[in-house]
Amino acid sequence: MIYIGCHLSVTNGYEAMGRQMLSFGGNTFSWFTRNPRGGKSKDVIPSDVKALADILEEKKFGKLVAHASYTMNLCSANPETRANGLDMLKKDLEKMEALPGQYYNFHPGSHTGQGADVGVEQIAEGLNKALFPEMKTIVLLETMAGKGSEVGRSFEELRQIIDLVELDDKLGVCFDTCHTWDAGYDIVNDLEGVLHHFDKVIGLERLKAVHFNDSKNDCGSHKDRHEKLGQGMIGMDAMKKIATHPVFEGLPFILETPNDDEGYIQEIALVKEWT
Repeated sequence: MIYIGCHLSVTNGYEAMGRQMLSFGGNTFSWFTRNPRGGKSKDVIPSDVKALADILEEKKFGKLVAHASYTMNLCSANPETRANGLDMLKKDLEKMEALPGQYYNFHPGSHTGQGADVGVEQIAEGLNKALFPEMKTIVLLETMAGKGSEVGRSFEELRQIIDLVELDDKLGVCFDTCHTWDAGYDIVNDLEGVLHHFDKVIGLERLKAVHFNDSKNDCGSHKDRHEKLGQGMIGMDAMKKIATHPVFEGLPFILETPNDDEGYIQEIALVKEWT
């Protein structure tokens, strides 16, 4: 049994996303909480969310993995950008509580020349201002490829953020296969070693979701260019090994491969065949 799905558009509402994923053959999915390249977000209609919740329960979906806007940057050198990012984070987490118990994933941010240590402190500061004790959502820090001034290019940087967050029980990690590979972790030839290192630095108990993508680039390229399953440098054998590894059992796998709807349907069916 595997929970597998892809990104969907929230344009037609929450129930529509659930029904679309059923038509795709999947049992989890991701969506952007607001425009991925902007700041606008869709209003939450309680009846619409309730209809999705009913689908999730009836069809035994796995956890859903909402995704923050790419423009949300908690560690920009620009104070206004940081403030806007914090505002997005607070509002997104409030809306997530309409569908309690799901995951909210975000790219930790880009320090834009301040240095990773400053970036780590600013990201943790933003999380400390946004997280609240009664929230049911778990916030996921995504493993990053390390392009430009991205924070989160190593397990150690993610650990540094976690250590500075007061409500750290509200934090987990989303393991992006393309990003992790591009960051220099050899998940093809040494998956066990990478997972052992993750466990030692972060702890496998914080591993909550997988962005399941092949990569156009060599290991350690720090470029972040996704590829369809089996058509990149990670390759089909390694992708299958990850999908069937006991460490990832029960986690939601979200495809972010460069596909149209039919391509996602085919990849979902393929991954389901493996398990």
